[in-house]
Amino acid sequence: MYTQLELRDSARPPVSLSTLDRMKAQREKIACLTCYDASFAVLLDAADVDVILVGDSLGMVIQGHDTTVPVTMDDMVYHCRAVSRGVHRPFLIGDLPFMSYPSKDLALANSVRLMQEGGAEMVKLESGAGQIEIVEFLASHDIAVCAHLGLKPQSVHKTGGFRVQGRSADAARRMLDNARALESAGADIVLLECIPNELGAEISAALQVPVIGIGAGAATDGQILVLYDILDITSGRKPRFVKNFMEGAGNNLEAMRRYVRAVKDGSYPGPEHGFA
Repeated sequence: MYTQLELRDSARPPVSLSTLDRMKAQREKIACLTCYDASFAVLLDAADVDVILVGDSLGMVIQGHDTTVPVTMDDMVYHCRAVSRGVHRPFLIGDLPFMSYPSKDLALANSVRLMQEGGAEMVKLESGAGQIEIVEFLASHDIAVCAHLGLKPQSVHKTGGFRVQGRSADAARRMLDNARALESAGADIVLLECIPNELGAEISAALQVPVIGIGAGAATDGQILVLYDILDITSGRKPRFVKNFMEGAGNNLEAMRRYVRAVKDGSYPGPEHGFA
């Protein structure tokens, strides 16, 4: 681990928002994965992952909760800080957890914590019409923002479970309108989770900013999965969009590289990983 950290060099320049914008413009797929600690961060860097998300999914895969709701700001800062010590090339995003952004001032204070204490380069918040003013406020303070639409795990108790979103014509239209509004408000990336493939393609084509999908079809500008899912560590039933990249791989690093290659060459996600 330490040898790899010492071998950081300028031959692999860090990914920036400008890099991601260029990748979208040139139709180069963006490969993203979640991460929660320095050891896996070093491997993800070596695998040439473009974006790392320190997700509040850690509440489920690390802490053993049934949802992401119990995750705190202190949790997110701790894990983000650990991951930041292991990365050089990937762009680092940190999740704002449940109820950490109910007001503009609190959203700003917690975003500053993720960046100053945690080392994040961008914050992500689960979005909708109600978060447009917050995104605009953060953007006005030069904070890079990833907006999250579709299935929003922090809202699982309100929505009644982990379900595909945007299937009706009205719901799809609202999501597209919200995506456009969030982009106009200053969102630099939009993440789409568990929506029909066709809607994922429509939103990706409508926005100028990169659109990252998880269970949103192959037409998005990039893909993200939970690291523990691709390494077949997660126990129990896995979502339809998950693929086990450890199968046939000799070690964790090779599995990560297989994932990156599959996203880049378009072989992942396949039709079996999406929703109609």
